[in-house]
Amino acid sequence: MSPGLEGVVVAETVLSHVDGAAGRLVLRGHELDQLAGWSFEAVLALLWRDLAPENLDEARLRMRLGAAREVAFDRMKAALPALEGLSEVEALRLLLSLLPDAEAESHRLVAVAATPVFAAAIARRGRGLEPVAPDASLGLAADFLRMLHGSEQPADKVAALETYLVTVADHGLNASTFAARVIASTQAGLFSSVIGGLCALKGPLHGGAPGPVLDMLDSIGGEDNIRPWLVAALDRGERLMGFGHRIYRVRDPRADALKRAVAGLKDTGGRIAFAEKVEAEALALLAERKPQKPLQTNVEFYTALVLEAVGFPRRSFTNVFACGRMAGWTAHVLEQDKVARLIRPQSRYVGPAPV
Repeated sequence: MSPGLEGVVVAETVLSHVDGAAGRLVLRGHELDQLAGWSFEAVLALLWRDLAPENLDEARLRMRLGAAREVAFDRMKAALPALEGLSEVEALRLLLSLLPDAEAESHRLVAVAATPVFAAAIARRGRGLEPVAPDASLGLAADFLRMLHGSEQPADKVAALETYLVTVADHGLNASTFAARVIASTQAGLFSSVIGGLCALKGPLHGGAPGPVLDMLDSIGGEDNIRPWLVAALDRGERLMGFGHRIYRVRDPRADALKRAVAGLKDTGGRIAFAEKVEAEALALLAERKPQKPLQTNVEFYTALVLEAVGFPRRSFTNVFACGRMAGWTAHVLEQDKVARLIRPQSRYVGPAPV
């Protein structure tokens, strides 16, 4: 028995390979470094290739997703009052649940297109603002930021968000992807499957963690306080947010891709330079305090910096993660549908014997 299924192979996939020992992430034969400059639509086309009924190239996907965003926006408007009192990820869950599994031909397009439409509207609602209708002529990343801010955003911010969405598009059989595949194996339908993935992503041990990186940076405050703050946190036995990963024994390759994306942003008010100093000091202290345990920078650290820099509030971070990961969830659901076998593991009974 392996708690957490660690080391247990439960599926074969053509979609992604995570090599934790070497710090590599491969998506359908491409290293992450190669893909970091691609558009989100190009990576989506790569992931869906030969799994969906029709192979769509980048240009056709961009056009179809633009049209699907308009459909999603029209469906969303009547449901907005029902979001009162819900957290942002709970609101996204509710809106996705309004999409019927029966739309077999277009459901994967609607799932990917609807998520940023809903996430942007939810974020604006949190600031007391009305939702902004999509512009079908734009790429998904550019339109996502336009729907968030109400106007088209600079190219450097669009490029940074695009890199983020590509970087998190798929990552092996993580908890949310496994949840989506389990549900898909019951033939429950695509929307049921990806909503299950979102519910798993919501947990702080999975997708709910990037915000606390910014909380840590805010708490440190200034450069003179970096080392004292980190030392005090480690002395209290606290985890330093943005460091360490369940799979990677070396540096998370997604962190490097996002660090390069952050470097391309024109005006971050010194936030990035400060974060890099925190990162360097944290890595030195972790190597000194825990030399037997590899604790390198993970995707959360630079995710927080990218999403803050392009204008997302911290409460929206999990929903933005879902917008990128929807590419992987839908691809895994398509792949699981081809397997056509119910996922049904065994458990070992350790309760009392009948008397």
